[in-house]
Amino acid sequence: MRLDKWLKVSRLIKRRTVANEACDNGRIAANGRPVKASYEVREGDTLELRFGERITRVEVLAVNECVGKNNAPALYRELDV
Repeated sequence: MRLDKWLKVSRLIKRRTVANEACDNGRIAANGRPVKASYEVREGDTLELRFGERITRVEVLAVNECVGKNNAPALYRELDV
């Protein structure tokens, strides 16, 4: 699944267009390197999201096309920064 779509499905970012812009501006890194919105997310990837002073690191646990609001946090696990 594309990174921008996964970020929206996991509800780490509310809108896919915002996720796309974050990738274009180099605020999203996968496994230690900046990636584009078209990056294919796989289980086990480590993503780093930077918004201002806040940095969020997550490990991808699952890649599902459709997830309910209550089950979205099951797609990832937050890591210590």
